Amino acid sequence: MSNPEASEYEVGQDNIQPFGLDIHNPVFVISALSIIVFVLLSLAFQTEATDFFGWLRPYLTSQFDWFFLAAANIFVLFGFILVVTPLGSVRLGGVDAKPEYSYLGWFAMLFAAGMGIGLMFFGVSEPMSHYASSLGGTALENGVRSDWAPLGGAAGDIEAARNLGMAATIFHWALHPWAIYAVVGLSLAFFAYNFNLPLTLRSTFYPIFGEAVWGWTGHIIDTLAVFATLFGLATSLGFGTEQALAGLNFLFGTSTGNAARVILISLITAAALISVLRGLDGGVKVLSEINIALAALLMVFILFVGPTAAIFDAVVSGGIAYVKEIVPLSNPVGRDDANFSQGWTAFYWAWWISWSPFVGMFIARVSRGRTVREFIICVVFVPTIVSIFWMGAFGGTAIEQVIADPEAAVQAAPLELQLFEMLRQLPLASFTSILGVILVIVFFVTSSDSGSLVIDTITAGGKTDAPISQRVFWCTFEGVVAATLLLVGGAGALTALQAMAVSTGFPFTIVLLVMCVSLLIGLNRARKDATHTASASRAE
Repeated sequence: MSNPEASEYEVGQDNIQPFGLDIHNPVFVISALSIIVFVLLSLAFQTEATDFFGWLRPYLTSQFDWFFLAAANIFVLFGFILVVTPLGSVRLGGVDAKPEYSYLGWFAMLFAAGMGIGLMFFGVSEPMSHYASSLGGTALENGVRSDWAPLGGAAGDIEAARNLGMAATIFHWALHPWAIYAVVGLSLAFFAYNFNLPLTLRSTFYPIFGEAVWGWTGHIIDTLAVFATLFGLATSLGFGTEQALAGLNFLFGTSTGNAARVILISLITAAALISVLRGLDGGVKVLSEINIALAALLMVFILFVGPTAAIFDAVVSGGIAYVKEIVPLSNPVGRDDANFSQGWTAFYWAWWISWSPFVGMFIARVSRGRTVREFIICVVFVPTIVSIFWMGAFGGTAIEQVIADPEAAVQAAPLELQLFEMLRQLPLASFTSILGVILVIVFFVTSSDSGSLVIDTITAGGKTDAPISQRVFWCTFEGVVAATLLLVGGAGALTALQAMAVSTGFPFTIVLLVMCVSLLIGLNRARKDATHTASASRAE
């Protein structure tokens, strides 16, 4: 399984050329021109764009919620199969490959890229929403109040409502999203490091399409990956922008209007550009480790200063409830909780899938030398445990505040402000709120710069040493797309962002399902080859 064209690619290196262009296929031109046209049309026809985005998201999540839920279940089961079967012993890069990064550095990068901004934005707001709805009241669904009750509600039982709310939240941040990332990351790493194919999405389909992946079949796959990555990333950057502006307004009374949005995105994009110029080790890795340290500091502070007993109870009881309720939460058919299964779960799965080329390729670039089993366990199960603790600390604290005072400010605050309202009730509120803003911004920067590295790798045909000018282009346009969607979305700015994430996530779900089949074929072939080689060696 090799590509005669692949020998020109030095997979996994990070040698940065200075300027110019290095384009090996039409993916760069098609993707760049399409995105430029999208931005210009959206700005020229803002009213029409607003109406279209407002229609697109609910249509896709209502009509295809079963598809998103079923696909995510397949990815979880696929990962479990790889862990428990002999295929898990295959090593990325061959039997003699050694990991390039320590566990700490590796985990920091994959976690910061995976869902840093999302955890900051939804860490308080989502548990609060599900708790309120499970209790039988109203809940904030993406900024709009609506009556719904996942898992049937708790009929006024506060403890049951908290546990159900935590279970519903953990469901969206644990096994399923990380299994989605693992499928893409493992496929990319395996075909790049074990078969010396370019580090790009088309390579993962070589067992199925053969040499056709170097033609238009591959161009289409890579172009879909670019669109999914860019719009999935823009969604996260939009959430980060709204929360950072809300935090700055909360602390210093600064503006939260369109001008402030554009200024903040411009400043953070500039910071991301500096990180891009420093490369993977000097930029992304350093910022990721700093951010993980700050995030851990904030979580530990809340654990010990907040309602510690209630937090640990939320972690344990919420985790147990998650395990007990994972089957009904995952069920793709016959649901009668449309606002939950469609408004939350289907959107989340589409968002994670649209992010998967970005996160998957980034994880692949830093995962050489790991076994398949080690990769799945560390990429899926370790972040799941961290997410449970994170949601228990942030969401559990907020819920405890509402239990103590039903009129607590955190209850009625907008989604992007709920984190800061929760922190205001704890000691050192000004310091922790500033730390929260810094975390959002640095997560923003790490997502932007690592995203530009990934998109550049895809559009350069799998090369990781493409000219800096191309990385600058993509980093800049990530900010431009996020700003455009926030501007044209108006009052429904987040809806516009979510609509594009869902629309690109839908076709890419099909890509990921086929990718599982291709990876299974490749792993079986690699294991048979390794077994044959070992047998021959013993015979000698």
